[in-house]
Amino acid sequence: MASPPLAGEDNSIPPPVTHYKGREVAQTMHYLGAPWLTRESREREEDCTTLLKALNLKPGDAVCDLGCGNGFYTLKLSKLVGDRGRVLAVDIQREMLGLLKDLAASEKITNIEPILGTVVDPKLPEKSVDLVLLVDVYHEFDHPEQMLAAIRKSLKPTGRVALAEFRAEDPNVPIKPLHKMTKDQIMKEFPPNGFKLVEQFDKLPWQHLMFFERDDAPKKGAVK
Repeated sequence: MASPPLAGEDNSIPPPVTHYKGREVAQTMHYLGAPWLTRESREREEDCTTLLKALNLKPGDAVCDLGCGNGFYTLKLSKLVGDRGRVLAVDIQREMLGLLKDLAASEKITNIEPILGTVVDPKLPEKSVDLVLLVDVYHEFDHPEQMLAAIRKSLKPTGRVALAEFRAEDPNVPIKPLHKMTKDQIMKEFPPNGFKLVEQFDKLPWQHLMFFERDDAPKKGAVK
């Protein structure tokens, strides 16, 4: 498995935003909170198995787990894309990538490439990714426009973004309001930054799952 690349200092990074299009930006989860990502109750609470099935990944796909943390979804994605596929596991905390590498080594998984990104650039190769998965992380991006532009560049012509966010419309979802998003808010942010909504999956217990493509991607039919 490749070692995560070093991220050099970049004095051109603009100051972070605290609010974006009417939404307060949440703080990034610190690596010391990583055990929450792999808590025993997560499958029961979030139905992660159903989320993964809804991605419709194929063996050989190149998928990015953006904001991968300690690899809860990364390891599962690696099995879905198989030996011919690859998982680009991006995080801005070196410590998270270290935890991921340990987990991958313990399971003898070799198709994962850890990448140390920055707050403005996930360091993905252009036009190379079939799917970028964002699970409960986009709302923490403090440079959302730069990150969305970089994600857009990384997609193949038919590539997709799968965005999972806790539903702010539902008061029964037991997550702090700062870490939830409404569909309306998501649509205020993604289409203006070069994306079009192509599918929605509404069968998860706590989360929205919305699929976007580049706004110049070939048409495949109406939004479901």
